Amino acid sequence: MATWQEFAAAAPSLAERVHRRFASAETHILATLRRDGSPRVSGSEVDFREGSVYLGSMLDAVKARDLRRDGRFALHAAPGDPAAGGDAKLAGVATEVTDPASLAQAEAVAGGSHLFHLDVREAVMTWVEGNTLFAESWQPGRGLVRFARPDNGPVVRTELD
Repeated sequence: MATWQEFAAAAPSLAERVHRRFASAETHILATLRRDGSPRVSGSEVDFREGSVYLGSMLDAVKARDLRRDGRFALHAAPGDPAAGGDAKLAGVATEVTDPASLAQAEAVAGGSHLFHLDVREAVMTWVEGNTLFAESWQPGRGLVRFARPDNGPVVRTELD
């Protein structure tokens, strides 16, 4: 697992495109795990600052309860404008920020909301150019890989590190 800053240092071009895609809309799609292990999908906002990614939640919201119990998440940039640069996804583990100084610095209202720091296990950007579908994927320890599928044919894998 890696912090956003570690990911951005390891794969700067991908990190910049993923960040730009998430910044192009206010609300995104968060998947968490319910108590029984089934998925829950919720709208969420993210905040990129000081080399980290944060996710906020209203006090005692079900997504906050899910993340407090099991921090695993998947986050999909809201689908929409194709000109926004493709489809971005992050997966990893969320950890609740409880330190009063950190909450004050983040301007979170004590007792009125939850704030989670997101660590990255995988970042993916998918886009189409001409007749080719591309996907770039980064995972800690595995590096950056690009997959291309020209003309709906066989997939071509390229290690970018």
